[in-house]
Amino acid sequence: MIPRERHIEYLLRLADSPLVLSHRLSEWCGHGPVLEEDLALANIALDLLGQARLLYQHAATLAGGDASEDRYAYFRDVHEFRNFTMLELPNSGVASAGAGEPDYAFTIVRNAMYSTWAVELWERLSASTDAELAAIAAKSLKEARYHLEHAADWTVRFGDGTEESHARAQRALDSLAPYANEWFAADSLDEEAAASGLGADCAALREPWLARMRALAGEATLRWPGDSAFLSTGKRGLHGEHLGYLLAEMQSLARAHPEATW
Repeated sequence: MIPRERHIEYLLRLADSPLVLSHRLSEWCGHGPVLEEDLALANIALDLLGQARLLYQHAATLAGGDASEDRYAYFRDVHEFRNFTMLELPNSGVASAGAGEPDYAFTIVRNAMYSTWAVELWERLSASTDAELAAIAAKSLKEARYHLEHAADWTVRFGDGTEESHARAQRALDSLAPYANEWFAADSLDEEAAASGLGADCAALREPWLARMRALAGEATLRWPGDSAFLSTGKRGLHGEHLGYLLAEMQSLARAHPEATW
């Protein structure tokens, strides 16, 4: 049995990543390359937001007191968030400080990488000893499979498309791949959650994730990047410069009117 505080910590770690990626995808709303894609990304963002809400609600129920999904999403600071670093990167790409033009290939390749990982994760968490988490995982798994289908289709179009689209997709893959190392590097919380049956063995997700991604890259005529020792630290609460700006925008209304209701 994992202590309640650690149980809540694990749920918040699971929730923060889809929340942050949801916000990044929502930034495309009204700016998608075509209307159909604008709607598709908005729907994926809503799915991710829904996953985060369910996990925050579950964590709040376990925590009791004044804990709530809104408090977890809107009233924690940068160092308290445990999302993966890759997901907070701006849509303009790794090298940009956020001021560059959004790059749809970067968004699509990131979605493909994250959705592939999410499918593996939710499959395993569907058998969690936490019945509520298992139910959330089963629901999220269906959504992640759809997200992967969408991102994989576009990754192939970009990779096997024009010289420009191929170059952008390859650049996105090269720059994003090192950030995925964080997903499979277990820390004490991951190990504790896996040993108790609450969580998944995150290191065991690596090989199936790699197999899926390498197959997708091959279909898209993209070159899979070489190994990297880089290890980002978002799930430990150590973030880059981008998360602060993201949270400032996402949390501004709730913090300006903390008691407001619809």
